[in-house]
Amino acid sequence: MTESEILVSENGSLGRITLNRPKALNSLTLGMVREMTEAVERWRDAEHIRAILIDGAGERGLCAGGDVRALHDAAKAGDESLPAAFWTEEYRLNSALANYPKPVVGIMDGICMGGGVGITAHGSHRVVTERSKVGMPETGIGFIPDVGGTYLMSRTPGELGTHLALTGGAVGGADALYCDLADHYVDSARLPELVEALSSGDVDEVLAVFAAPVPEPALAEHREWIDAAYAGSDVEAVLARLRERPEQAAQDAATTIETKSPTALKVTLRAMRSGYESLEQALTLEYRLAMACVRIGDFVEGVRAALVDKDRNPQWSPTTLSEVDESRVQKFFEPASDEPKLFG
Repeated sequence: MTESEILVSENGSLGRITLNRPKALNSLTLGMVREMTEAVERWRDAEHIRAILIDGAGERGLCAGGDVRALHDAAKAGDESLPAAFWTEEYRLNSALANYPKPVVGIMDGICMGGGVGITAHGSHRVVTERSKVGMPETGIGFIPDVGGTYLMSRTPGELGTHLALTGGAVGGADALYCDLADHYVDSARLPELVEALSSGDVDEVLAVFAAPVPEPALAEHREWIDAAYAGSDVEAVLARLRERPEQAAQDAATTIETKSPTALKVTLRAMRSGYESLEQALTLEYRLAMACVRIGDFVEGVRAALVDKDRNPQWSPTTLSEVDESRVQKFFEPASDEPKLFG
């Protein structure tokens, strides 16, 4: 018998959702999104459930993101129905978790990327550990930080979010707190105890008991050059300022950015400067951008190079930032005739 990709359980007053594809680092499928949504909605008005918890099976982490290999295969075959359905339902789940009437505790232990961020970082109580690696690596596969990623990254202190979004870098638990992507720091060894305590205790009181000292955030010493270099809405200007900096970390960031999809970089930065008034506004725009990445962007090629052929040599089109003019970027932001109304 095939084991379920989602484990749904109740322990006292706690509803628990465990992503259960450890061999695939718990990458989200459409079926998993649907099972999560069903559980979340069932518990919404259940009087015996006072909080819900989201975590991942296995030792490597919560979630590596969406199952982009499946989305790639469908898109390459000319079938847009899977990407459209997946992103529609995933983004609705992200919004539901952000607006949930009960505490939502996300355990961002180990790897927490992309879609994993979407199901935890919008919740009310976001827990990281010394093993956490939190990030939005999408520009490296010709995509944009979605699941509300452009919303979250645009609200970090200074230009930290811009740095993370363009480089696709991951941060540890202390830096996730520093970037306002997490709220609580707990030793990973105590997570089983924490889950048990949450089954009967008040969420805030339990997390206060399990709180561990937070290490100094590594990004703090880089704030000066990050804030200076990443200001504005011009990717070429950002790269130029990074190259002018004396810090080796700034040079490394520039080198990393230069490996990403030029189109995805420009679309991402424009999205982050959109001045969102709500998460739902961001998710609606991200859906439009996600489908454009499939239709006219570098998504298929980026996933091919990273996960299919694994040659790590994507052939971006266009190949340089200078070739990605404003008219091309604008095409990603234009409404499509078949866009669903995600919210309201």
